[in-house]
Amino acid sequence: MPVHRSEQLRPRRPHLTGLLLTAILSLTLTGQPSPASAGDDTPPRGSAHMGMGVAAHDGVHGLPNETLATQTEGVDVSSHQGNVAWSTLWNSGVKWAYVKATEGTYYTNPYFAQQYTGSYNIGMIRGAYHFATPDTTNGATQANYFVDHGGGWSRDGKTLPGVLDIEWNPYGDACYGKTQSQMVTWIRDFLNRYKARTGRAAVIYTATTWWRQCTGNHSGFATANPLWIARYAADVGELPAGWSYYTMWQYTSSGPTVGDHNRFNGALDRVVALANG
Repeated sequence: MPVHRSEQLRPRRPHLTGLLLTAILSLTLTGQPSPASAGDDTPPRGSAHMGMGVAAHDGVHGLPNETLATQTEGVDVSSHQGNVAWSTLWNSGVKWAYVKATEGTYYTNPYFAQQYTGSYNIGMIRGAYHFATPDTTNGATQANYFVDHGGGWSRDGKTLPGVLDIEWNPYGDACYGKTQSQMVTWIRDFLNRYKARTGRAAVIYTATTWWRQCTGNHSGFATANPLWIARYAADVGELPAGWSYYTMWQYTSSGPTVGDHNRFNGALDRVVALANG
């Protein structure tokens, strides 16, 4: 009896060893970690949003100086906010909004309808933005995907031109593995296709430090494309080359109701003017 009992309690080590050998063989053959062994902090594709890397790369240096000239409060949202309480934002003084529509050519925001239509219905002037992933497909292809999935424009006085959100890569190399020249070409291809599809020059959202690092501080887009600058500080600081002023400024990712809050560089009638083209 003792012999039989010890045999029944003996752990099944050959089975566990087989599992380990299978996992090791899988790694050897594929060169990729299995889902169970992946231990990095890379977020899932599609989860990127405006300003995702601003605090980490540029830091947080306070809130805007309240003595600024007349500016108009706005917000930007993505799937991270889910169904947004637009009436709360409207009553707090927010008058314009941008909604993430797409990322790469593989993702559309599942909350886009509630966010895009909801902001419009409450009275806001709103638009859509595209999170660029220059390492997945070319600029023209992503511009087409954006326009085809919510990034279009109409002359109704309530629709802002689309935004190219070009910033630190949350999934890998900051500049998406591109040289500065290649990045400028990618951005130009996106902007040209968006203009051809909609008749509008897209807004460029970026941060000065990223722009300097990844485009070589290229100045060639400033004459046609409005600048939306990201900097969490008392002022916007140095702008990317070519732009003498900003159109919008994302000044915090920890605002009320919705984290990302922005200032339009002018009164509400200037927001309307941008919408009307």
